[in-house]
This record gives sequence, structure tokens and C-alpha cells, in this order.
Amino acid sequence: MSEILALINEMSPYLLLGFFLAGLMHVFIPSGWYTKYLSAHNFRSVLLAALFGVPLPLCSCGVLPTAMSLRKEGASHGATVSFLIATPQTGVDSIIATYSLMGLPFAIVRPIVAFLTAIGGGWLVNKMAPSNLPIRGETSEPNEEHEQTCGCGHCHCGETHSHHSFLSKIKEVFSYAFLEMMEDIGKWLVVGLVVAGLITVFVPDTFFAVFKDNSVLSMLLVLAIAIPMYICATGSIPIAVALMMKGLTPGAGLVLLMAGPACNVASMLVVGRVLGRRTLVTYLASIIVGSIGFGLIIDHLLPRPWFTPTLLSADACCAESHTDWLGWTCTAILALLLINAFVHSRLHGHHHHHHPHLEAEADDALVLRVTGMTCSHCAANARKALLAVPGVVTAEVSHTDGTARITGTASRDALVVALAEIGFKAEA
Repeated sequence: MSEILALINEMSPYLLLGFFLAGLMHVFIPSGWYTKYLSAHNFRSVLLAALFGVPLPLCSCGVLPTAMSLRKEGASHGATVSFLIATPQTGVDSIIATYSLMGLPFAIVRPIVAFLTAIGGGWLVNKMAPSNLPIRGETSEPNEEHEQTCGCGHCHCGETHSHHSFLSKIKEVFSYAFLEMMEDIGKWLVVGLVVAGLITVFVPDTFFAVFKDNSVLSMLLVLAIAIPMYICATGSIPIAVALMMKGLTPGAGLVLLMAGPACNVASMLVVGRVLGRRTLVTYLASIIVGSIGFGLIIDHLLPRPWFTPTLLSADACCAESHTDWLGWTCTAILALLLINAFVHSRLHGHHHHHHPHLEAEADDALVLRVTGMTCSHCAANARKALLAVPGVVTAEVSHTDGTARITGTASRDALVVALAEIGFKAEA
């Protein structure tokens, strides 16, 4: 398991840096800044959606309700699909982590491929869909008492805030980066590391020898594994490295990095239900054709040494490196942050049931069981959608126990429809 320990030590400093940069983007770039540029039914909206999506630090599950919210707020079909393709494949955190383990060429190529694939998919969707295609459900005006939100654009809470000082924003950066993102991405990062370890230990070095001279066959094998599997952009990196260490080509590694985060059963169900089957087919075809096409370019047109993971060329005695102390220190910090996020998530889910404010309004609250929420972004988007329904006074949403508590005069059917429009299923 020395390879996995070396992988974690190599990756952890870059992961911490990536999470911090993601927190800076989240706090200092208002969410409304993205929405207002994506409504036009043209190539420019598709291009901008891809540009916005590539660096945006959203996990593969969190991007689904975010994209559906963009669509509900007026983004074109093509822009929504472009955002949906580009965002989960990359992110500032995963780009930096890719550089740490797979080298600069992979770190450059990965966002470029995501960007071009997203543009192609979004453009095709706009070509196939009429410009006057209605949005499923009308976006209601927010309730008056929820109209004033804080200037950061990220609260999604509809509450009034007087002022956010610079220090409070920095505090929010660290809270988002090392608590919320750790909750959302941490478990999938651990899953990726565990899978990489299992591959390293149990898969023989000669297992993929049959695919050595057949790039297409190896890519189809990876697609068969990656498309139904859920894995985030960062968690896919150690798996791709482990597979390449066992003999798969760099092109096949790229296919895993692209298709793994962007395609999974959950995303396919949501895209098909909210955007339609034709859009779903175009969405899948764009990702599959794009990843295989660029994978073949890497395997046959670009120098192979460019795309050899840095761990493959590292000396076996890397433990004696003068920078080893930094890797171990960052690994320890990362482990503590992951444990803290896990404990916080469990405690938050437990105390949600006993929140005094909710208990005081228990007689008036409508409780919905919401399926499909897996992260804080999901809960934030669900709450935003519920608060936009006329008659809603308060809405409390927890992704840890999959519930939403709503007070006000809104009907249950209206609330269920509002959640369905952003990809969630709800029932009393």
C-alpha cells in the first residue's frame, strides 16, 4: 500500500489549496453573476455556461439541482446542458489535484476537454430544441419577506443580512471550503482512494495487457464502468492513476476523468425527467464522443511521456524527500478535516430533528420526504425553490435526513412540483 500512501501525501497539499480557492470563488463571486448571462438561446450563452462551469467547485451531485435551478430561472436548454457537462468534470480543486498526481499536461488538457465537450453538447441541444421551448413550471417571484438577501449571493436563505465584513467573508471561505465541501466531496474522495487501493493490491499487473494496443477497447471498458458509477471529479483522480499504473492508456484514464464525474445514474434520470429524452441522448453522446475522441488524440497524437502520472516516475525512496514532511503534515490536516466534516454532518442531521424553532412550529409545519439530495448544494437549491413558492413563510431542508419542513399556506402539490422542477422527488 506504499503507492497509495505516496499518492495521498502527494495529493493532500494540493487538495487543501484547491478547497481554499473553491471557498474564495464561492464567497466572492455572486451566484446571480452566472445566471444573468445564460438566458439567451444562442452560442454565446453556451460558451459562457462552459466558461463558468469549468472552474466552479461543485460536486457531481450538487451540480444537478444547480443546473436545474438555472434552467428554471431562464437559462436556455443549451446553456443548461453546457453547464451540466463542464462543471462536474472539473473544478479549481480537481484541476490542482490533477496537477499534483498526473502532471501539468493532464491538468491543462482536462479542463480544455471539458470546455470543448460542453460547448459541443450545448450547441447541439440548442440546435435541436426550438428557441421558444417553455420552461417546465413558471418561476414564481420570491415572497416579499425573502427578497432582500445578503450581498454575497450565496446564502440562498432568503433572510435579511445587514452587512458582511471582510473578516466574516474570510470566515465563510474557510467554513465552505473545509466544512461544506468536505461534507460534500470528502466521502467520495475516500471512496476513490479506497478503490485505488483495492485496484493496486488485487488487480494483477498483467490484467490489462490485452488492451495494450487497443485504445478504443480499453476506453469502452472504462466507459462501461464509469457511466453508471458515481464519483466526483477529485475522487476520480486516484482511480485513474491506479488504472494507468496497471497498464491502461492515458487516453483511457482521460475517459474515466471525464465520463465518471459527468455521467451516473442519478444525473441521467434527472436530465431525462426535467430536460427530456432527446436532451439526455445528446448529453450522453457529447460526453462519450468527446472523451473517446480526445482520449484517442492523447494516445496517438501526443507524446506518451507527457501523460505519465508523476507517481510512476517517482523514486521508490520518496520517503527520504526533503518535502516529505509537508505531505505528511497536510495528510494529517486533511484527515482531521474529513473526520470533523463527518462528525458535523452526523450531529447536524441528528439535531435537525430537535431544533427548537422547528419544534415550536411543529403543529403548522408540512414535512416532506425529499429523495435525491446528497450534499449541501442540493439542500440549498431545494430551500431556494421552496421559498420561491407563493405562500411559503419558512423552509428548512436537511440533506442528511432527506426532509423539508415548510410553514405557510402553500399547497403540498405546489411544493412537490417546485422540487420536481430542479430534479428532486418529494412526498409527504
